[in-house]
Amino acid sequence: MNRRQALIRLLIEVRKRRRINASRIPRVWWVRPIFLERREQGAWLKLVPSLRETDPKMFYNFLRMYPAQFDALLSLVQCGLQKFSIREAISPGERLCITLRYLASGDIMTSLSYLFRVAISTISCIVFETCSVLWNILSTIVFDKPREETWRKISEEFETRWNFPHCIGALDGKHCMVQAFANSGSEYFNHKRHHSLILLALVSADYKFVIVDIGADGRHNDAGVFNSSLLGQALREDTLKIPPPSVLPGTNEMFPYTMVGDAAFQLKTNLMRPYGGEFLPPDKLNFNYRLSRARNVVENAFGILASRWRIYRKPIAARKDLAKNMIRATVCLHNYLIIN
Repeated sequence: MNRRQALIRLLIEVRKRRRINASRIPRVWWVRPIFLERREQGAWLKLVPSLRETDPKMFYNFLRMYPAQFDALLSLVQCGLQKFSIREAISPGERLCITLRYLASGDIMTSLSYLFRVAISTISCIVFETCSVLWNILSTIVFDKPREETWRKISEEFETRWNFPHCIGALDGKHCMVQAFANSGSEYFNHKRHHSLILLALVSADYKFVIVDIGADGRHNDAGVFNSSLLGQALREDTLKIPPPSVLPGTNEMFPYTMVGDAAFQLKTNLMRPYGGEFLPPDKLNFNYRLSRARNVVENAFGILASRWRIYRKPIAARKDLAKNMIRATVCLHNYLIIN
């Protein structure tokens, strides 16, 4: 045995002894006294009922939805949040409340632990599980399946609201800031000089997310994410059930139904982008103005999303699967609040 092997064996033995000694240290608390006061001092049984009865606007500020909306949402996800335990389980309502407050405030879990009188490790599990339930249940409700009727309705809304006919959605990507994931290197480091996950979204005229792709590496650009996404693949294979070309209003010209995007995207039959260059003629300038006016819908939707759910105001401190679940949950909640 050489000196290097002997040193490695010694380090392994030292680590084993430390683990054995640590396991022999008695726990100071089985349950900390502050957590035993959850029923008497926790926000779910004290603060939330008071806000519900006396000040609905403050209730909205606390959870980003009114009491009636919260109750309707709870009735949808209650079965998925129900837990059974030998000890008293945390109720589905409290689990939903903790998650909504975390997404709405963007605060650290330690603050929520003091507010709701729940351990930090428990809050972490609650947020992860609740976000998964919100995505699994709400995604089937708040997202419409691609059909010709759906695209025609979106096109009519764009023509009425934004004076841009034959538009079936505004397309863009949002870099959602995250703390660097373990062992990720520069994989999620983007051109804005921070780590991020990309939320690629197609948005309707009323700021509702129609199709989303979540979780692409931040180092990619929007066009690359679109080309590799299921949306880009479906557009290439013509499986989105987009209506066939029809006559533009006030003309005799046949024109396809298209999405609108910025200059980062490639021009396609069903994807339009503005004219490039400077000193454009008036007709092209007018076209760019109209297209940008319609494309601002997706920018506004991202702004509403980040304003309502403050986790987007700073890097999301979570592992990758939890960060993706939180983004999915906020997108579903965004659509849910528009519908309701």
